[in-house]
Amino acid sequence: MTERAVTVIGAGLAGCEAAWQLAGRGIHVDLIEMKPLKKTAAHTSDNFSELVCSNSLRSNELTNAAGLLKEEMRLLGSLIMESADLNSVAAGGALAVDRNAFAEYITSKINTHGNINVITKEADSIPQGNVIIATGPLSSEAITEAVSRICPVDDLHFYDAVAPIVSFDSIDLNSAFFASRYNKGTADYINCPLSMEEYEEFVSELIIAKEAEIHGFDDGAVFEGCMPVEVMARRGRDTLRYGPLKPVGLTDPHTGKEPYAVVQLRKDNRDGTLYNMVGFQTHLTWGEQKRVFSMIPALANAEFVRYGVMHRNTFINSPELLDRYYRLRSDSRIAFAGQITGVEGYIESAASGLLAGIEMSADINSLPHVDFPQETAIGALSLYVSSGSVGPFQPMNINFGIVSPLGYKVKGKRNKNAEISARSLHIIKELKTKEVFSSENNS
Repeated sequence: MTERAVTVIGAGLAGCEAAWQLAGRGIHVDLIEMKPLKKTAAHTSDNFSELVCSNSLRSNELTNAAGLLKEEMRLLGSLIMESADLNSVAAGGALAVDRNAFAEYITSKINTHGNINVITKEADSIPQGNVIIATGPLSSEAITEAVSRICPVDDLHFYDAVAPIVSFDSIDLNSAFFASRYNKGTADYINCPLSMEEYEEFVSELIIAKEAEIHGFDDGAVFEGCMPVEVMARRGRDTLRYGPLKPVGLTDPHTGKEPYAVVQLRKDNRDGTLYNMVGFQTHLTWGEQKRVFSMIPALANAEFVRYGVMHRNTFINSPELLDRYYRLRSDSRIAFAGQITGVEGYIESAASGLLAGIEMSADINSLPHVDFPQETAIGALSLYVSSGSVGPFQPMNINFGIVSPLGYKVKGKRNKNAEISARSLHIIKELKTKEVFSSENNS
């Protein structure tokens, strides 16, 4: 690769991060985005990097793999993390953001960067030259057809679900309490307790509630991390109590005891006027959502400003198609980034764009690749996506299971994870001495 220009298709988390990394290294970027001319069923805003599901970027702690990945990205100059940290809202040990402010900040940064030219149109073909395809799990039919011509593999897909959002003023705080699990953070969640009788009645109605019609829907095609609550309820009456409604680590100040079950609500914007139902992804009809979710005492009169919806996610068979730089093995000028590669989650998507952008810039600037190793979260993720899957390829969140083990024993899981994180961050800091990170290549 010699031409100092790249076309990035898609201005989601991965596309914006890839464009930012390339542009910061003196490379001209044509960023193609179809919004606002055309939106998918899950998008409502004209902004780039719109969060269509939860507003949480998950744990911010270094004993958690998601927390490690975020810290690595901060060290590597991530635009997504810069915006997330500036637009965060209280969420205990997690990093949650004001979704509108988060996207607006990224949109402004991209639009005002001198090396990025935003082109508003629907991409219907793969252009010549260096390309990063970051069209996301909701890629339009036109670009999906173009991708299928260079990726002759079986169509892989799963379904993703979005949780409802309620207005703060409509929550009955007499039937709820503020707290974070295990008292982490500053009591950032609204907790809605249910007694055994209330829980049993809620589950019974949830199991029989009417679902919205989705063509070709199959519960088996749903990614486990976004399993609809009604699907979980059908797996067993206590499944929700050991999942999103688990009461562990919470004490109801009204009773002094641990509730039988708890529905948690998390801030969805900085002003705290909106809260989302944690873990309540669903594809029930809107009427059934109102009826069944209003059975939760604290939400008896809740105003649902957004109901949950279900949408299809599409991804390619990356282990057969991509190398560790997210490049197409059959044509190295083309790279992919984001959930279309099979990484799962906001941060993972952005991390793939960051790595793809850095490594493609190394090619263009005739510099050695960084080759993030499996001892790092960002490297482990790319190596899993490109070669680490055993059996049929499925989407993957970052986790310590795909990171290289320490090679020595450490007592206690948290201590072991902390050691893995410390090792990874040391490696990242050493890698930053490579020429691709020098000031000459970041201007």
